[in-house]
Amino acid sequence: MTPVDDFKAVGEDGLIRNKLDRMRQTGEMRVLDLFAGCGGLSLGFETAGYEIVGGIEKNDYAASTYAENIHREASSAVKKFHSKARDISEVDPEEYVEEHPNLNEVGRDVDVLVGGPPCQAYTRVGRAKLRDVAEDPEAFLNDPRSNLYLQYLEFVQKTKPAVILIENVPDILNYDGHNIAREVAEVLDELGYSPRYTLLNASYYGVPQMRERMFLLAYHEDVAADPEFPEPTHYHELPSGYQGSRDVALQEVETPQTTLEDPTRKKTYFSPIPEPEDDLPSAVTAHEAIGDLPEITRHLRGELERGARRFDDLSPYPGSSHSDYAEKMRNWPGFESSDGVWDHTIRNLPRDYPIFRRMNEGDEYPAAHEHAMDLFREKLQELEEQGERPEPGSEEYEELKDSIVPPYSTDKFPNKWWKMERDNPVRTLMAHLQKDSYTHIHYDDEQARTLSVREGARLQSFPDGFEFEGTMNPAFRQIGNAVPPLLALSLATKISEVLPVSDDGKSRHKKVHSA
Repeated sequence: MTPVDDFKAVGEDGLIRNKLDRMRQTGEMRVLDLFAGCGGLSLGFETAGYEIVGGIEKNDYAASTYAENIHREASSAVKKFHSKARDISEVDPEEYVEEHPNLNEVGRDVDVLVGGPPCQAYTRVGRAKLRDVAEDPEAFLNDPRSNLYLQYLEFVQKTKPAVILIENVPDILNYDGHNIAREVAEVLDELGYSPRYTLLNASYYGVPQMRERMFLLAYHEDVAADPEFPEPTHYHELPSGYQGSRDVALQEVETPQTTLEDPTRKKTYFSPIPEPEDDLPSAVTAHEAIGDLPEITRHLRGELERGARRFDDLSPYPGSSHSDYAEKMRNWPGFESSDGVWDHTIRNLPRDYPIFRRMNEGDEYPAAHEHAMDLFREKLQELEEQGERPEPGSEEYEELKDSIVPPYSTDKFPNKWWKMERDNPVRTLMAHLQKDSYTHIHYDDEQARTLSVREGARLQSFPDGFEFEGTMNPAFRQIGNAVPPLLALSLATKISEVLPVSDDGKSRHKKVHSA
C-alpha cells in the first residue's frame, strides 16, 4: 500500500467523518492558517464563525499583528505562542501541534487548512516533483530546494483537513509554462480530495479594490460535496488591462476540450470565473471606503516630521460614517472603533505635493511627469521675470529641475504613479507600498498626498479596530500582502454551507455574519 492509499484509508476508516461528526455536534470548525501574514484570511473565517487555532508566519511584525488581533482574547501565554515568527520550511507539523497550547493530535485537531505560499515558492516546482510528495510524504526533506509549496502539502498530509483553501496570484496559472494550480489539484485528487480553482476579483465581493487572485478550494471525499465559489455581490466593469492579464494567466488552463485532446489531463479542475450581473449593487468606491476619514494637510504646512511613523496619535473621526462600507469598517464585530484611528499617517514627499495637486484622477506617471515639467517651466519663467533664471545645463539649472521633476523614466515606469479615482474601486495594493505609495495617490487635490496606512487598511477591508504592529513601512507591507478579509468572509461563508455544523453553530454563524 502506498502512502497515498494509506492516507485515503485513514479517511475511509472514519477520521474525516469523525471531524464532520464533531462539527455537527459542537459547531466548531477549526482553521489553521499557513503563510498567515497579518491575518486577512483568518479574520474573514473568524467573522464567519470558525475557530482559528493558529497561524504560521515568518515575518516578525506580521506574526505579532496576527497574535494581537486574531488571538486578542487569549491569555498572554497563548498570545506569546501565536506571536512567534516561524519559517514554515523549518516547521514540522507534529512538533508545531505538540508545542501548541490548545492542540493535541496533528491529524485530528485541524478541520480547515488555508493559506497562500508566496509565488517565489513555485520556481522549481513541476508535476513530477509535486507527485513525489504524494508518493513519499518525507520527500521534500531530502530535496535541497526545500520548496515551500511542498511544505504546504506536507501539512495537508499530516493534519488531514476536511477542507483546503489556497490563495495566490493569477500568474500561478501560467508560471513559466506550468499551471501550478492544476498540478496541485492533481495531487490533492490523488490524496482523496475534490479540488477546483478559479480567479476571484475582490471588487465583486464588497472590497473597494480590483484585486484579482487565484483560489483553489478542495473538499475531502467524505465531505461529499463539489467545491463551489461564492457568487458576486457587487458589479463592476473591470478596465481592459485586467482582461489582458486574465488572458495571459488562462493560457495554460485546461478546458473540457483540452482534456479530451490530452489523455494526461483526465479531469477539468478549473471553475469558470464568477462574473457579476449588472443589476447588482455597484462596487464600493474609493470615496465610499475612505472619504469619512480625517483630512491630512499638515504636510502641506511643513509640519510632518521625518523619521519612522509610529501609531501613537489618535486621529478623531470628523463626523459620522458616510457610507455603508465605512460604517462596517467602524463597527466590525470585535474590532469596533468609536473615536477614530491610530494609524492615519503618511509619507513625507515634499517635492511631489504640487504634482499630486495637479494630477487628474486616473493619471499615471507620464502625465505626472508632464505636470512636473509644467511646474518647472513656470518656475523658470518666474525666475526670468526676476532676472534670476539659471542657464540650461548649469549646475544651478539641474539642481532646480531635480527639486521639482522626479527622475524616473516615463517609458520604464508608466505605472509607478497613479491617482485614485474617487468613484471607482482602486487598483491592487501591493507589498511594495512599504517602499513608496505612489501607486495610490489620494484623489483629493486639496490633500495632495499618497494614502495613509489606515486608508490602505480600509481599501483592503481591514476594520478600523484592527491594529498593525510596527511602524509605517512594515504596516504597509502587511496590508499589501494580505487577503482582503471581506473576500475571505465570502469564501468562508460559502464553505460553511457544506460543513455539517450543528444548529447552534449555524446560529452563531448567522449572528456573527450579520452583526
